[in-house]
Amino acid sequence: MKTGLHQHQVLKQELRINPRLYQAMDLLYMPLLDLQQHLKQELLGNPFLELVEPEEEQEAPAVEDWEKILLDNGADSTSSGVRDLSESTEYVEPVSVEAKDLDDYLREQVQMLDLTPRQHLLAEEFLGNIGEDGYLQAPLEEIVRGVNQVLHEHADKIEGDVEVPEYTLQDAEAILRIIQSLDPPGVGARDLRECLLLQLEQQKRQDTLAYRLVKEAWDDLKAHRWSELGKRFGLEAEEVQKAADEIRKLDPKPGLQHAASNDQYISADLIVQKIDDRYHVFLNDQGLPRLRLSKTYLDIARDKKQFQGENKEFINQRLNSAQWMIQAIEQRRQTMLKVMNFIVDRQREFFEKGIEFLKPLTLREVADVINMHESTVSRVTNEKYVQTPRGLLPLKFFFSSGLATSTGEDASARSIKAQIQKLVADEDPKNPLTDQQIVEEFAKRGVKIARRTVAKYRDQLNILPARMRKRL
Repeated sequence: MKTGLHQHQVLKQELRINPRLYQAMDLLYMPLLDLQQHLKQELLGNPFLELVEPEEEQEAPAVEDWEKILLDNGADSTSSGVRDLSESTEYVEPVSVEAKDLDDYLREQVQMLDLTPRQHLLAEEFLGNIGEDGYLQAPLEEIVRGVNQVLHEHADKIEGDVEVPEYTLQDAEAILRIIQSLDPPGVGARDLRECLLLQLEQQKRQDTLAYRLVKEAWDDLKAHRWSELGKRFGLEAEEVQKAADEIRKLDPKPGLQHAASNDQYISADLIVQKIDDRYHVFLNDQGLPRLRLSKTYLDIARDKKQFQGENKEFINQRLNSAQWMIQAIEQRRQTMLKVMNFIVDRQREFFEKGIEFLKPLTLREVADVINMHESTVSRVTNEKYVQTPRGLLPLKFFFSSGLATSTGEDASARSIKAQIQKLVADEDPKNPLTDQQIVEEFAKRGVKIARRTVAKYRDQLNILPARMRKRL
């Protein structure tokens, strides 16, 4: 084997994606508010872009104008148009105001309690083990081990021969009772049963049937065994059911009342309006900066004395980038309009009659009709919203799998769910519909659906089985 440096030629093919293609995909993906921020940054970074004021009616120069300028000055119009903001431009990330979460809310209450430093340390260990739903996420033994480990780690920092006693389970139980007395009621519970009992205790309802049902007959209560419970407590089954209805009003996840929320404002990217019996689609882009090529910098580009050396490279790059940005924004607008117009045509019955008439639709169907790639349609519909006569809806709402019908058309899974919900809402509470009866009802409507599919949709809608919906 020879050692040393050698030169040899290799011929190979590589697929390289133009950076502008990445930018174009990003622009398609951006919701309205993000696009507004992006265009403002582009305005700051590229002197060849300027804002079109509302009162101005002039159109941006045509593509041929600037291409001709570049060619006349000997520039290469195919040069790289990689986004290059001026180095002096600093991007400012929008920051949301942070709200207090459950941990902060509980810690504030603990600080106001008259606790010893030793109790405070154990209380902090508890707070660190409470989930955002308000439940204690670790057994007491584990919490005691954790806080004792902290004691051992800091033992060498204690002056003198003072021996600090370890925490016991009794200590933990005492602090847990304090934690469970805090707001919101039910916080610090170890399971649902304890959570409901804590809420009833804070409402001073220990002498009620609801409290006894939770405390003494939890398994039967969960199984809705009203008749058995009535016999056990010497009551009519209807009274037991009324008490269960009161229990159902309690909060099963009290911590979520104070969970940290990242509020997001939703702006409709598109608007659908019915005008003269026709549905029209409009882009809601009034808040977007309207861009055009700067006349001042175009004049500089025409000046051959200035179009030399570094100036030539700068002008060539920024002018290409500016025109590409204007074209990309227009392409985004046209693509969104094409997609939404097809959706409106396909889902006209939904707009006219409601969700039960929503038809199944896939991204591929839209892509085939508007002659675009499926991934492009996915980007256009992702995180976009449309204001319609049926309310503000995400574009993804219109895409759903389908079930076969006797007419040869498909029914949207979303519309099937809506029909199941309506069937259950209209049923006789004393004789609720079983899954099989729902299957038979759909068969009458010409929809083929399996019983297991009904059960799956019912679970997704948080609808209980028939035996647990039965009222006495």
